[in-house]
Amino acid sequence: MRVGSFVLGAQFPGQGQGEALHRAVRSAEVAEEAGLDTVWLAEHHFVPYGTCPSAVTLAALLLGRTRRIRVGTAVSVLPTVHPVALGEQAALLHVTSGGRFSLGVGRGGPWVDLEVFGAGLEAYEEGFPESLDLLVRWLREPAVGASGERFRFREVPVVPRPSESLTEESGPEVVVACTSPASVRMAAERGLPMLLGMHVGDEEKAEMVALWRQHARAAGRPAAEIHGAAHVSAGVCQIADRRVDAAETLLKAMPGWLRQGLGSHVTVDGRARQMRDPHAYTELLCGLHPVGPPRLCADRLAATGERTGINRFALLVEGSGDLAATEENVRRLGAEVLPQLR
Repeated sequence: MRVGSFVLGAQFPGQGQGEALHRAVRSAEVAEEAGLDTVWLAEHHFVPYGTCPSAVTLAALLLGRTRRIRVGTAVSVLPTVHPVALGEQAALLHVTSGGRFSLGVGRGGPWVDLEVFGAGLEAYEEGFPESLDLLVRWLREPAVGASGERFRFREVPVVPRPSESLTEESGPEVVVACTSPASVRMAAERGLPMLLGMHVGDEEKAEMVALWRQHARAAGRPAAEIHGAAHVSAGVCQIADRRVDAAETLLKAMPGWLRQGLGSHVTVDGRARQMRDPHAYTELLCGLHPVGPPRLCADRLAATGERTGINRFALLVEGSGDLAATEENVRRLGAEVLPQLR
């Protein structure tokens, strides 16, 4: 079982953006010290829900500051970038880090980002499969050209080639954020592992894994690839000696952040949107994920692994909104929970 942290650079009420980003960087550095396997970095634009606008840029910083831990994006929003540009960045990080980089990609939302970056709503609604295929080709082939709906260009050499890295891995892994049966099918047909959100419980995640395997088999993916797919489960982790104290920490801090952060999203086309009740959502997360004493947290992670077949976790550890408390949370995760899982 591989346990990592999920870092948003969340800006809690009353905090500055620099404070949020400093906490994000420090929590990642402490994650390596604490023995975690991976740091997964979120990406958001124009909202305090997450203050990191470029997960690959922050990944580059953290790969330079660490020596062992894997660093991944969760996720780079593909519709708002050119897949070749993202592929070049991913290849660069893979080669220069000795293969410690994972590229998570997702479709994002119908946000104003699409207008700002000139992608348009069609890139979100229809263009994701074409972008994903072009990205994967760039990371797997020596030369790439395109003749699709969105991207058309003559064949050019891939520089740097991920396979030129002095590692056993031919290129960075690509993980796809999946939130619907359609996205599960898209990932499965390409043999790409899934990142499943923290709002989803074990039963639904198990159903999504089963659906992924069904579509992967139908697409003729190799059996070893299907059974070895390293899906990732996102969640929340808050450790305290008593469960009530861990839950209270999150219930005091997270609703204000969620209300401010999620409420700041603006749709590109003015469509109506519904926001979860922040307090009820926090309570839901406390019930779904490892929130409480170390033994309970270990049992919860083990149970999720058994029910879903997923053995990789990306855990939000900054739910207190406080730097010192976040560092302590990460250290306890490494010292008191991981040994019980291994």
